[in-house]
Amino acid sequence: MKTRITDLFGIHVPIIQGGMVWVSGWKLASAVSNAGALGLIGAGSMKPDLLREHLRRCADATVRPFGVNIPLLRGDIQELIDVILEEKVRIIFTSAGHPGRHIARFKEAGCSVVHVIANVKQAVKAQESGCDAVVAEGFEAGGHNGLDEITTLALIPQVVDAVTVPVIAAGGIADGRGMLAAMALGAEAVQVGTRFAATVESSAHELYKQRIVEAKDGDTVLTYRNILPVRALRNPFMESVSKEETAQGMTRERMMELHAKGRERKGIFEGNWEEGEMEMGQSSGLVKDVIPAADVVVRMMSEYSSALKTLNSR
Repeated sequence: MKTRITDLFGIHVPIIQGGMVWVSGWKLASAVSNAGALGLIGAGSMKPDLLREHLRRCADATVRPFGVNIPLLRGDIQELIDVILEEKVRIIFTSAGHPGRHIARFKEAGCSVVHVIANVKQAVKAQESGCDAVVAEGFEAGGHNGLDEITTLALIPQVVDAVTVPVIAAGGIADGRGMLAAMALGAEAVQVGTRFAATVESSAHELYKQRIVEAKDGDTVLTYRNILPVRALRNPFMESVSKEETAQGMTRERMMELHAKGRERKGIFEGNWEEGEMEMGQSSGLVKDVIPAADVVVRMMSEYSSALKTLNSR
């Protein structure tokens, strides 16, 4: 399948694996890229030296294009960028911040830059700053979300109408049917997180992967809603946060206090059911097995073709 996104990245299928913290290491990114999609290393949970190691090992494991996702609000962002450019990674997805502060440096190095956005205003600003594409992520997504609570179905066509750069749809997409729906709305690729988190090559804990497989449609909960919304699986920690938030509200200071205890690492990487934050999207209800990442790509494209055939027959 050919779109502006496949042309931009030099990939065969318009599927992007999300650069998730504690999940998206070199094994997952290289496996996805080897399958013809685009693998991303998630730098959000890595120090500069560890990121360098993952970038090098990924380069050794695939001759196909791969990229990296970096949250721009990191205190060591300049060091992370130094590592990425020194290792000659030329596909960069940015999130949690404004890409305009770094775009000139990326462009000078010959990078393609994509920014994750949650509303139309952010998409327009990303385009004006020089980004080559945007990821429009709906509120169904796992992890950190936008304050506007715009769902994927409503967000994608509005962003497509507002910008001329290609749009990558994200949030709630875990199979070929969701991919077809996103493409029908004008997206030129999809970014998939939770489905790739439950793969053999994912660096997440096996208990976390199993919790994704077991999750039902209403098993995620949204917390820190008025500060920095986070979607994760209902577990004892998230339930306690939700109750506290309902009873007395939540300040940014209290949120930072809770996060300072490494909740994401505990939940995703260590499999701590009681005290961890097991971030995952509402699409977790669609994930029924833990399989190799390449099989996810093949299955999604097969499901896409079947769904398209069914739709045309109607």
